[in-house]
Amino acid sequence: MTLDFLQEKLQDRIEKGNIRTLGGKAGLVDFVSNDYLGLSQNQELAKRIRERMESEGAVPNGGTGSRLLSGNHRFYGAAEQYLQEVFSAESALIFNSGYAANQALVSAVAEKGDTILYDQLSHVCLKEGAWLSRAETVSFLHNDLNDLEAKIKRAKGRVFVLTETVFSMDGDMAPLADLVEVCEQSNAYLIVDEAHSTGVMGPGGAGYMIQKKLHDWIFARVYTFGKGMGVHGACVAGSKILTDYLINFGRPFIYTTSLPPHSVLAIEESFRYLSEHLVLQDELEAKINLFRSRWEKSLSHTAIQPVMIGSNKKAREVSMSLQEAGLDVRPILSPTVQRGTERLRISLHVHNTDAEIIHLTDLLSELV
Repeated sequence: MTLDFLQEKLQDRIEKGNIRTLGGKAGLVDFVSNDYLGLSQNQELAKRIRERMESEGAVPNGGTGSRLLSGNHRFYGAAEQYLQEVFSAESALIFNSGYAANQALVSAVAEKGDTILYDQLSHVCLKEGAWLSRAETVSFLHNDLNDLEAKIKRAKGRVFVLTETVFSMDGDMAPLADLVEVCEQSNAYLIVDEAHSTGVMGPGGAGYMIQKKLHDWIFARVYTFGKGMGVHGACVAGSKILTDYLINFGRPFIYTTSLPPHSVLAIEESFRYLSEHLVLQDELEAKINLFRSRWEKSLSHTAIQPVMIGSNKKAREVSMSLQEAGLDVRPILSPTVQRGTERLRISLHVHNTDAEIIHLTDLLSELV
């Protein structure tokens, strides 16, 4: 058996300077993770999760099966009830990850003869869900309402519009109030991925849509817990009809072993902890403002701060220089982003000290 066809593909990436590898240096200052509020390393939260687990008695170490078989542990009911209150939704359904939630949702609700219109910078899991649905899939220009409206007019069947609250590579935000209006006027179904606003925005970490009181006009919202919430998993929030439908037709839900009980309990405890420590959102906002005040080229008002470089080679070089200075900053290379838009993707956190942020911006001024 020859593996030359695999090696040729890898060699091509090596030659283009965009080969992906695992690893990373230990002991660097974190400017790369999505742990915006520092909850993944919060020892008080860890203690609460541990004590809650001990108080619950013996529970399985693993999920043991899909939720339709043996995996629907009693923790799920309590956690989903709590989440539907947090997200002001009629119902919430937990998934193993945001990727699985988006893929399940989009692939299940749209059918052949329908049309899915997705923002061209949407995460790949939204796009893959669209491709799996067998509906016609068309991208619209990033945050371009005119392009979206023109494509809605040409669309067939039911129309689903996909976007994100905060876009993961650029850190910019969708014009959600305007998108809601466009979808209302055209009877389109709006699906919003709140991956990078969950926890860091809204009351109790409920995200941007609730902060702006737009949630009642959204067909489906997806929240992920492995970023701002510091744990793991995700949920779809919406109507009871929607979650019942996903239980019956969402393949990544039906055929996946459930999260272990510990993970489900951790989701609930993370939100309970954040509701008592919302000052973390203010602390993060202060870090963002400090970075923006010192890096005049900032293009984002969120914790995701892209520093545009424009080539794979230079992005790697600047990243390596920053890592040698003790700062964990990673490059984002094409084809992950469009050629010519290669960048550093800087993530800001409550655990980044002011001195660390100042040191980072000083180095950026020298290197970029």
